[in-house]
Amino acid sequence: MITWHFKSFNELTTKELYEIIRLRIQVFVIEQNAPYQDCDLKDYVAFHLFATENDEVMAYTRLLPAGISYKEPCLGRVVTSELARGKGLGKIMLTLGLEAMESQFNTTDCRISAQLYLKEFYESYGFQQVSEVYLEDGLPHIEMLR
Repeated sequence: MITWHFKSFNELTTKELYEIIRLRIQVFVIEQNAPYQDCDLKDYVAFHLFATENDEVMAYTRLLPAGISYKEPCLGRVVTSELARGKGLGKIMLTLGLEAMESQFNTTDCRISAQLYLKEFYESYGFQQVSEVYLEDGLPHIEMLR
């Protein structure tokens, strides 16, 4: 059974934090072969939205307040585990994340750095491309704004 969690950094258990970082590294660094500095100090000020099943993190994103990555609040590190893909967790997570962003930051504005192949997915949630394609960690990305 999938359970959703929404926590500040200080509310995360050590095991939850470890599992979140493990998933991010598994997908972004190993699967996508994009070595980058995952622990960027932004986790401390983020809200963490994640789904677990049997204590394993299946999907994750973090919400950052305005002024940290962009002038607007943003969603970042949007990821689902290989086992969870195709089950709709990404759609649920994005819906919950945008609702949480509105309640936590009192705005519907949100800027993201999206992998190019996910452009249509994010457009279905009201995001629009606002930059040219650029490489981030060796992968094509675009900035999108909602």
